[in-house]
Amino acid sequence: MTDLLAARSQMAMSLGFHILFAVVGIGMPALMVIAEYRYQKHGDPLLKELAKRWAKGTAILFAVGAVSGTVLSFELGLLWPTFMEHAGGIIGMPFSLEGLAFFTEAIFLGIYLYAWDRISPRAHLAAGVVVAISGAMSGVFVVTANAWMNAPAGFDVIDGVISNVDPIAAMLNPASFTQVLHMTLAAYAATGFATAGIHAIALLRSTPHKAFHRNALQIGLLVGVPASLLQPLSGDLSARHVAEYQPVKFAAMEAHHHTGPMPFVIGGWPDVTTGTNRFAVEIPGAISLVMKGDASASIPGLDAVPPEDRPPVGIVHVAFQIMIACGVVMGLVSMWTLLRIWRRKRGRGPSLPNDIWFLRALAATAPLGFIAIEAGWTVTEVGRQPWIVQGFMRTADAVSPVPGLVVPFIGFTLLYIGLSIAVVWLLYRQILKTGVSSMPRAGLTEELPVPVAT
Repeated sequence: MTDLLAARSQMAMSLGFHILFAVVGIGMPALMVIAEYRYQKHGDPLLKELAKRWAKGTAILFAVGAVSGTVLSFELGLLWPTFMEHAGGIIGMPFSLEGLAFFTEAIFLGIYLYAWDRISPRAHLAAGVVVAISGAMSGVFVVTANAWMNAPAGFDVIDGVISNVDPIAAMLNPASFTQVLHMTLAAYAATGFATAGIHAIALLRSTPHKAFHRNALQIGLLVGVPASLLQPLSGDLSARHVAEYQPVKFAAMEAHHHTGPMPFVIGGWPDVTTGTNRFAVEIPGAISLVMKGDASASIPGLDAVPPEDRPPVGIVHVAFQIMIACGVVMGLVSMWTLLRIWRRKRGRGPSLPNDIWFLRALAATAPLGFIAIEAGWTVTEVGRQPWIVQGFMRTADAVSPVPGLVVPFIGFTLLYIGLSIAVVWLLYRQILKTGVSSMPRAGLTEELPVPVAT
């Protein structure tokens, strides 16, 4: 393994691990705030218990996310010193603001966890709202830094030296809005559907705590369904931006080998040698029609640049297809959810928690949001190759000259495996194993009708 490949693999593993906790840090506080708001409105002790459980889970995942995020910050300097030397002064502001949001979230999460009976209900709910907002803002600031790598702005290059740095312009680069919108919606959709799916599984197992899981499922859908339905709109905006600012990445996403009308390619594996897509279904001119309103409109293909300037097409295309497939399934389940609610209001079917086929669909959909996020970030990062900063700095020129980078790659891989085991054990001990004894009595006795298949 070359040092460049080891460094890239280590960053990929670190980002792939950390992003899961970042996503939960955005979505989970929203769920616990909604649960507490409903508790204060209706007085149901099950909702208070639900908010407390979710707060414990948020704290555990927040702590592990802090560790993995700290590792990432060190890796940027240790693995990519040339990149940080030139770009550190440009993207330093969003990282600093992310640190401020992180500390704000930590402080108010502590208040939320330990001040249930020490401050007024309104103040406690407000603390949760601050946690939710600061968690979302942490994600916003980090994504703006990554967006700058895809659409660099806010500086000039004079005689090979970066000058006239404008950190605000760098943060508000052309890719910021689309990436922030797409990632934020993805976080809420993934967390909402994962939560609904977990509690759907509990309901399918005929748990005695049906009322508890019913409330959790409904709140998960309340967050996940709107985000999932809005995601295709943000995806369209993102795709149009990529087509304009990163046409080679766009060509790789769609496996578009030759400049000309772009078809919509479904599935398949790109063969860069022959410039064809094996086992794919293609709709001629479909992407040209969507992007430019003309099925015969020409769109740059991979042949628009030399081979050394092209990303790994197979990885990018397959990851893009996986992301789209997961999003489509989640969108369909979201529309089914709205249809079931509409029918229920008219007395034409069982409620959502009592529809066994709907619960099975939620259980199957639970991991899709996180799979889509991992695939989407693969498209973003691998699709930008061979550039670490689009059009300005190649990844090979930014890597550390220190040899033996495979050693820290193996070491950090073992670290993340250990962290994963610790997270699973903590969540089991603190939330699942203690759940039965701490459940309010209302949750132990209340039963719902037997699920009915439609």
